[in-house]
Amino acid sequence: MSTESHNTGQEPRHTDVSFEERDIKAGTIYGYLFALALAVVASFLICVYILRFTLKFAASSDTPPPPSREALGKDFRALPPEPRLQGVPGHETDPQADLRRKNQEDAEANEKLEWIDKSGGIAQIPVKDADSRQGCDENPCRKRIVRRACAGEEEITT
Repeated sequence: MSTESHNTGQEPRHTDVSFEERDIKAGTIYGYLFALALAVVASFLICVYILRFTLKFAASSDTPPPPSREALGKDFRALPPEPRLQGVPGHETDPQADLRRKNQEDAEANEKLEWIDKSGGIAQIPVKDADSRQGCDENPCRKRIVRRACAGEEEITT
């Protein structure tokens, strides 16, 4: 850094160096803003005319609806065939309630104890019991699990 003052109160040393009186000319900027505004308005008008033309063209090229559809009226909204997406208008059930009901049914099915084939000795046991028995060999892990199956007091031997 220099300790000398830059403002010595003298004219510049070079006679061919001149300084602008103003850095920014407002008239030029206003001219550019006006030109930009004209371009935006012109493009908007062009878009409006293109939209009107394409709407008329599309309306003229559409096939008229069949007489059976006209009999239903203009306010008739045809829904797509089932299955529809959940949560859209026209769907009667609530998707969150459906998910809660399915989770509850799955949890009940995982805890159910019943005979699948009583004569063949095939039973459905709860998942927590099946998980505790997983990984054992067939012979050493033969234990008796006494459960009440199908409202009868029968033993299910595994």
